[in-house]
Amino acid sequence: MSPDYRPIGDYAAIGNLRTAALVAPDGSIDWCCLPDFDNPSVFAALLDHRRGGRFRVGLPGAEPGRQRYITHTNVLQTVFHPPGGRLVLTDFMPLRGNLNEPQPGEAAPQVWRLLHAEGGAVEAGIEWMPRPDYARGQTRMERLSDGFVASAGGQSVRLAGLDADELERAEILEAEDGQPSVRLSLALESGERRVLACALGDSELIASADEGWRLRGETVNAWREWLHKIGVAERAWARPFQELVTRSELALKMMCYPTGAIVAAPTTSLPEEIGGVRNWDYRYSWIRDAALAVRALHSVGHEDEARRFILWSEQMARQVTDAPKSIQIMYGIRGDTDLPEDELDHLEGHRGSAPVRIGNGAAKQKQLDVYGELLDGAYQLIRDGDTLPPDVWQFLGKVASSACQRLDEPDEGIWEVRSTEQQYTYSKLMLWVCLDRAVRLVEGYGMRGDIDRWRARRDEARQMVLERGYNRQLGAFTQVLDGEELDASLLMVSVHGLLPGDDPRVVSTIDRIREQLTEHGLVYRYHADDGLSGGEGAFVLCSFWLVDALTLAGRVDEAEQLFESLTRRANHVGLFSEQIDPQSGEFLGNFPQAFSHLGLIDSALYLAEARGRQPERRAR
Repeated sequence: MSPDYRPIGDYAAIGNLRTAALVAPDGSIDWCCLPDFDNPSVFAALLDHRRGGRFRVGLPGAEPGRQRYITHTNVLQTVFHPPGGRLVLTDFMPLRGNLNEPQPGEAAPQVWRLLHAEGGAVEAGIEWMPRPDYARGQTRMERLSDGFVASAGGQSVRLAGLDADELERAEILEAEDGQPSVRLSLALESGERRVLACALGDSELIASADEGWRLRGETVNAWREWLHKIGVAERAWARPFQELVTRSELALKMMCYPTGAIVAAPTTSLPEEIGGVRNWDYRYSWIRDAALAVRALHSVGHEDEARRFILWSEQMARQVTDAPKSIQIMYGIRGDTDLPEDELDHLEGHRGSAPVRIGNGAAKQKQLDVYGELLDGAYQLIRDGDTLPPDVWQFLGKVASSACQRLDEPDEGIWEVRSTEQQYTYSKLMLWVCLDRAVRLVEGYGMRGDIDRWRARRDEARQMVLERGYNRQLGAFTQVLDGEELDASLLMVSVHGLLPGDDPRVVSTIDRIREQLTEHGLVYRYHADDGLSGGEGAFVLCSFWLVDALTLAGRVDEAEQLFESLTRRANHVGLFSEQIDPQSGEFLGNFPQAFSHLGLIDSALYLAEARGRQPERRAR
């Protein structure tokens, strides 16, 4: 481990439904984009410890602090224990109002850092080293009446909360990258409270202690009211994992953008292999990831996010064309369709894992499973008594008709391989899901459409999966039709209802995947060639999918044992990355990852049902 980089799993995340920041136990904010997830970073030491920029508040020479979230919130506390006293650092992005409204909450592009000395005097060290615009240009630093402003690349960010004496003592020094940084110390008497606020340059800001603690209270209330609306305290079904389930809900909500989009993760280019090239930008909304995320939230009672996502998806499709065939697999959080992929060659990447990428070229891929994700999500909403506008009903019918047309086509598959298109078995499974849910919506809920054709093509999709997707010699469903390679996505055959969980073909697939794709209780996506160099870690979501498949197969003791081992791999504040190195246990990939947290929620629900701890509502 390079001493200049902290492990990915050392971080906690704060956010405001528009962007997020990662905070290390030493009090350093090493990743933050303002004002939105997909804007250029202002702090990116996570991707280059010399050039990226950071905002550190801590105690020089002291041990790293102990981090925890204020209960049922995304407000973070880091507690430092120097001799003679302690420093409590509270970090948050201000948020207020009802988070279930169509435009949820009010959020300023600001990060607030509240300092409180307890049990004795402390002297905090401050290092403010912003590098706007991904550190692509020269940063200009200026003093203001209560702080500093830094500008580069048309983006500016302010530091506020300093008094006149502190401003005079603060030094603008040349940092390791040859650009300016602000350094100073703040002496706090026992019981004293101070605030520092970092904000986008044109953001209205009054950085007083009273204002900071007022905003803290509003932010705590906003998160708790969203969570408590569904009766978290009464969820006996989630025990003994209620704390992790709740943290996963909060992590997923933090990645929900007000438009209805949900980012896959708030970071870019955290490597799937240290030193490798599989470094991707996840600050966009994948139809698949978002649909699975809102389905998990809906399963535990959060209905508004699911409805907002379905409406957003329909709007995204309509802005391109009325034909759902043109649905992209991902969009920008404001509906952008063009997400050109570029490399930031001036950043070295996390622990030398280059390139650092912004944008994502996979946006133009063809991934046919998204049809199934859309119809399944809508079906569950409607089945549970929700209503949708007439134009969304029409959209769903068009999606089903488009699925009929595309059933025989190859695609790039769920894992976004960058080689040739193939006939992926999981894509056929999800086209079956699309047509099956469409038929159910016609039969039970009055949706209009060509049900005879939908039924016929649904049956063809099922036949494809069962006859060509299952390799009898191998004893498993395979990655592609008539193939020989395993793929963990086929654990979903029973989860999506194509076959019962105890069907011999499902059971044998589980066993082959445990034998060939599993290491130390963690599941790799596949081992087949995907057209990319290098390797990757085990995939956290696939590991939870194995829990689900085992549960539905009636092997509940095995499933529970695996689930417990996975929960122990959460980091110190209950968060997961996309992947984990089975040998070292180190987190890999972007962080925190929506896929991983929705997987935890789903597995907890399946196990609760299997053990007779039925939740009040279950959207499956």
